[in-house]
Amino acid sequence: MIKTFEEARLLVQTLQVCTIYDSAKTELPSLWEYVDLPEKQEGEKGWGAKVSAVWDWKNRLPAEFPDEIFYGKVKGGFAVLMSMDYLRDVHFQSAYKPIDQLNPLSAHIFEKIRVEPWDTTSLRNEMIQEYGCSKSQFDTALKNLQISMNVVRSNDPGIERDTWLTFQEQYSEIWNSHVSED
Repeated sequence: MIKTFEEARLLVQTLQVCTIYDSAKTELPSLWEYVDLPEKQEGEKGWGAKVSAVWDWKNRLPAEFPDEIFYGKVKGGFAVLMSMDYLRDVHFQSAYKPIDQLNPLSAHIFEKIRVEPWDTTSLRNEMIQEYGCSKSQFDTALKNLQISMNVVRSNDPGIERDTWLTFQEQYSEIWNSHVSED
C-alpha cells in the first residue's frame, strides 16, 4: 500500500502498467487499489485525500518524470500510467494503428492536432462547429486517437488544461523505432 507521490512513482515502475481507477471491466491493476489514504468522510468538503492524491498523481507523474512514466489510454478506453520501457518495448507495437485505419472524424481531429496543439474544450467546440459531430462522437474519436497511439496529452507541467499533441511529436524516439514513413 502506498501513501506518497514517490511511492506512486515506484509502484508504476513495478507494475509496468496500471489503470488510474479500479474497474471490474479490466484485469489490469489500478493505482487506486494500492493507495492507502482516507476516502472522503461524511460532511467533509472536497474530494477526500485518496481521490485528491490519485487525481494529482495521474498528471504529476508523467509531467515530473516524462522519461519514466507515460499517461495514456488503452483498449477499452481505460486511462493508464505505464513505464516508458513497457510503452517502448511492449505496448506501442501492439496498440498502434495508422490514421487511415481510423474513422474520418478521428482523422480530421488528428490533422488539427498535427498542425498545432489543442486543449480539449477548444478542439471539441471547433470540431462540433466545423464537422457537425456530437460531443459524444468527438469524445470517442479523441479516445480512439489515444488508444491507437496517435495523440497524447502534453506533459508540460505549465499547461493546466488537457492539451493534445501527436504521439510522434512528444515521443519521437519510440515512434521512429516502430513506424516507418512510406
